[in-house]
Amino acid sequence: MQLEVQTGRPKDLAGREEKEIAVYDVLDKLGISYERVDHEAAHTMEACAPVEEALQAKVCKNLLLTNSKHSFYYLLMMPGDKAFVTKELSGAIGCGHLSFAEPSEMEKVLHCTPGSASVFGLMNDEEDFVELLVDRELLKEEYLCAHPCKNTSTLKVKTKDVFGKFLKATKHYKTEVSLKGKG
Repeated sequence: MQLEVQTGRPKDLAGREEKEIAVYDVLDKLGISYERVDHEAAHTMEACAPVEEALQAKVCKNLLLTNSKHSFYYLLMMPGDKAFVTKELSGAIGCGHLSFAEPSEMEKVLHCTPGSASVFGLMNDEEDFVELLVDRELLKEEYLCAHPCKNTSTLKVKTKDVFGKFLKATKHYKTEVSLKGKG
């Protein structure tokens, strides 16, 4: 099945969840242009391969991690084809123990469910529980692709707009990390 690339928000919002529509609202308000594809739920990077082909850009891996007390979170953005090694990231940021956040925590802080976490969820982190970690390799890309808090759509946005206008509006900053991604 061929995925159809659209420019901007869906013309018909029927059946779309509020959290997805809110992402379009914020991007439009900030004057950030984006392309979009709608697709079956993508729970893995392998499922995102047709999306990457349609949008002609890489979908980044987004992982919500937490400290041992579950009192603080890290949203890690990294290339989708790079393996995540917990010990490597823990050492890079000086955090002794990291684990994946529970689905209820993802919903609470980012309004996302497993498989749909993305940088766009930071607009929901009003209590500043989440620190954004970005693999430097992503910063070399002209575009980034991520879900609008729902993994049945993917947006292609200019990298400079994500880490410029969008982060500024959400009052978040990025911490750059260099990950080798080898097990």
